[in-house]
Amino acid sequence: MGNAVVHFEVEGRDGEALQKFYSEMFGWLINANNPARYGLVSREENLSAEGVGIGGAVFEVPQTPSSSWRGPTRDEGYQGHVTIFVEVDDVETALVQAERLGGTRLQGPDEVMGGLTMGKFSDPEGHLIGLISKPAQTA
Repeated sequence: MGNAVVHFEVEGRDGEALQKFYSEMFGWLINANNPARYGLVSREENLSAEGVGIGGAVFEVPQTPSSSWRGPTRDEGYQGHVTIFVEVDDVETALVQAERLGGTRLQGPDEVMGGLTMGKFSDPEGHLIGLISKPAQTA
């Protein structure tokens, strides 16, 4: 069985306008009620009639990116990106594998909300892909 796509991000220059656009375009309920204005799209509130869907986020390119981000910055004119996130057992191991296969590590691993670990890489053609792993379960 392959790894599942579990999250998406739409990051751009005007987070508030993008949140409004996607909310009106697709009826997404977006909650940006947090200090970073990271507009969370809840999976549970945005499912198809068959119960299919993933959660994600719509937000603004941060003025100060993560300390592990190796790509262009807002000050350098970076416009943002759309990223899918694939769940993996270990982000560092997956980033090393991406590099071995010809990809380029762009971020991470970084610990984020709720103890999740994330990272980002570009594939050999430059497409941005995110990786995410859940905290290790203790017995």
